[in-house]
Amino acid sequence: MLISGSLRRLLSAAICAGSAFTFTACAHPPAGTEARAEYEQKNDPAEPTNRVIFQGNKYVDDNAIQPVARAYQEHMPSRVKKSVHNFTSNLGEPTVALNDVLQGNFSRSWNTIQRFVINTTVGGAGLFDVATDWDRPGHSADFGQTLGVWGIGPGPSVQLPLLGPSNVRDTVGKVVDIVANPVGLIPGGTIATVDTAAKAAGVVDGRARALRATDSLERDYLDYYAASRSAVAQRRAALVAEGKAGEVGRNKEAAQTAPVPVPAVD
Repeated sequence: MLISGSLRRLLSAAICAGSAFTFTACAHPPAGTEARAEYEQKNDPAEPTNRVIFQGNKYVDDNAIQPVARAYQEHMPSRVKKSVHNFTSNLGEPTVALNDVLQGNFSRSWNTIQRFVINTTVGGAGLFDVATDWDRPGHSADFGQTLGVWGIGPGPSVQLPLLGPSNVRDTVGKVVDIVANPVGLIPGGTIATVDTAAKAAGVVDGRARALRATDSLERDYLDYYAASRSAVAQRRAALVAEGKAGEVGRNKEAAQTAPVPVPAVD
């Protein structure tokens, strides 16, 4: 891609070192495809600690976030929910476009830039997804995915307070996405206020969209923690594979429905 082999090895070593500091070691995964996939889903050396954080996240979700999300899902008019989703997604498009470029997916980046311009103007500041109707479908991209496209493995599982299941690679990606968010670099208090409000609305919207998946996981599996860990690992692996393919036309709706107890804002 755009990254040299030496830089790729340096990034991989840095993440592995962080894993070792936090979790004791960075083990070598199995070579077989199926065995490697299973290993990455269960790579959880800090499981006792992660389970404690998971239970704390679940308590917050059950008593604060989920009731608001259910009320939003059940009582908010569908056209309003759609506009909220469109608006929050549109503010994330500059980050998607940036990661598309970092992945070497220039056609995807150009598609994303067009989406942002069309929906911000013709779509009424992003309230309406005109771009999809004009054959410019959306997709998700973040720096955790970008690291995966560069060949860096996910590393051990991590439970992030209030953000739910993740891994070392994607945790690094979240930090980079926050720091390098192009919208956040625009000067002015109004932009910052709008961005903060959009993130709050995005949490509610994202949680409402994940309700069916999380309800199913909690109802159908004896170990909700292991089930959610596995589901998120599979989703992230699929997202990395999608980034490597670099095709325009991925359905963003499917990518954003993440089965996690307390979803992060993409």
